[in-house]
Amino acid sequence: MNNQAIRKVVIVGGGTAGWMTAAALTKLIGRNLRISLVESDQIGSIGVGEATIPTFFALHQLLQINEAEFLREVQGTIKLGIAFENWKQLNHQYIHAFGYTGQSCWAAGFQHFWVKAKTLGLTEEYGRYSPELMAAQAGKFGLLKENGLNYAYHIDATRYGRYLRQLAESHGARRIEGKVVQVDQADQGDIRSLRLDDGQIVEGDFFIDCSGFAGLLIDKTLHTDYQDWSHWLPCDRAVAVQTQSVSPPIPYTRSIAQESGWQWRIPLQSRVGNGLVFSSEYLSDDEATHRLLDGVEGDTLIEPRVIPFRTGQRHRHWSKNCVALGLAAGFLEPLESTSIHLIQRGIIRLMQMFPYGGVNTSDQREFNRQMTAEFEFIRDFIIMHYHLTERTDTAFWRRNSAMSIPDTLQHRLSLFRETGRVFQAEGDVFGENSWTQVMLGQGLMPASYHPIVDMMSDRELHQFIQHQQKKVDLIIQQLPDHNTFIEQYCRARA
Repeated sequence: MNNQAIRKVVIVGGGTAGWMTAAALTKLIGRNLRISLVESDQIGSIGVGEATIPTFFALHQLLQINEAEFLREVQGTIKLGIAFENWKQLNHQYIHAFGYTGQSCWAAGFQHFWVKAKTLGLTEEYGRYSPELMAAQAGKFGLLKENGLNYAYHIDATRYGRYLRQLAESHGARRIEGKVVQVDQADQGDIRSLRLDDGQIVEGDFFIDCSGFAGLLIDKTLHTDYQDWSHWLPCDRAVAVQTQSVSPPIPYTRSIAQESGWQWRIPLQSRVGNGLVFSSEYLSDDEATHRLLDGVEGDTLIEPRVIPFRTGQRHRHWSKNCVALGLAAGFLEPLESTSIHLIQRGIIRLMQMFPYGGVNTSDQREFNRQMTAEFEFIRDFIIMHYHLTERTDTAFWRRNSAMSIPDTLQHRLSLFRETGRVFQAEGDVFGENSWTQVMLGQGLMPASYHPIVDMMSDRELHQFIQHQQKKVDLIIQQLPDHNTFIEQYCRARA
C-alpha cells in the first residue's frame, strides 16, 4: 500500500488508448491533477481498430461529445452489426446485429418462442425479427424519436486519436514529446520517473501504460506476467491495408472467414479499412499479404503492414502505481470490435476507483478482478465463433472445431443446446441476444424451449410472430438510405 497522495499522473503512449485516457481524466476528474502524456513521433500507433460497439456511447456521453461533429472529424459511418461470412460453412452468412430480436417475456427470451414456431413452420429466420439486422441488409439508417436503432460506428482510428488529443489539451493535458529510455523505481518497486531520449526527466505519482504491445511499464519495468490464450485462439498475426472506396459505405462490418483466418472490411466515408487475421502456423506473411490484396476492392492507399500479436491478458492490469490500458493490458483479436470497449471500461473503472489519497490493495484487487473477468467473457465469445463451425475444408478449421474450450464457454453452449437458455453474467458486454444470434448463426440449435411458450395456442403464437415482423417492417419503412443519412448528418470535410 502506498499512502502518497496522487497529484501527478503520467500517461505513456498516445494513440486511441492514451488520448482517450487523457481526455477522460482531464475533463471528468482532473481538477486537482496534473496530467501529462509522453509520446514520441518516432513511434507509430497500431491504429487499425476502426469498428466499435454500442457501449462506445458511454464515455462520449460523459465527455459531452457532439455526435455529428465527431463523425465528421473521424470520417465515420454507422455500424449496425457484423456480417459473418463463411464461418459456419462456405457460402453461408449470418449477421450479429446490435439491439434486441423479437419480444421476450419475464421467463424466456424470444428465441424460445421462435424455436417452437420454427418446428411448426410459422416463422422465418431468427434475424428477420431484428430491426438492426434488417436495416443493415437494406442499407438503411436514421435517428428515430421512437423505437430507435441500436448502433455504433466505423471510425478512422488515427483521426480519432487527433480528435481526442485536441479535447484533452483543451482541458489541460500536457503532451511531452520524447521516447522513454529509462524507468526509475522507488525502493518498494513503484515507478518514480521516466528518463526520455533528450535527457528530460518526467516525474509522476501514478502512471498509466498505454504503450501498446511494448508494455514499457507493466511488462518491461514491473514484469507483470501474461496469460497466453493462443491455444484457444490460434491466430497470431494480422496484415492491414487501406483502400479507396469504390461504392457507398454499408452500415455494418464484414468478417469473411478464409482458409487460415478471417478478413475484415470496415467502410468509412472515403476509404475502407481491410485486414487479414491469420495463423502463422498455416500461412506465411507473404502469402497472407498476397491473399489480402487479392481480396480487396479499390486502389490501396498505404503499403500493407504485418502486425504480430499474442492473445491474452496481464495477470494484473493494475500493478504497484501503474495501470495498463489498451494493448499493454492484453489483446483479443478484433472479431467483435471490442478493443476500444475494453479501453473505455478500464478508464471508467479507474476513474471510479481513482487513488487520490494513494494506492491501496483493495482497489487494485477489485480493478483487476473486474478487468480480468471482462477479458475472459470476450475471450469465450470469440472462441465460440471458431469452435462452432461445420467447416472441414482446411486443417485450420478442423483444428478449431476439435479443440478443447474453456469450461465457462462449454457450460454456456451446453445450456443453450439443451434448453435454449442464455443468461448474461455480470460484467459480460454481450447480452442474451448476442449469444443467441451467434450460436444460432453458427448452427447450434436448442433441443427444447421454455414451457411458458406452450401457454400460447399455435394460432396465438403465429399472431405473436407476425406482430414482431410487422414491428420491424414499420421501423424499416421510416429509415432513409444509410449514405443519404451520412450526407445530410455528418459528411466529412473534403
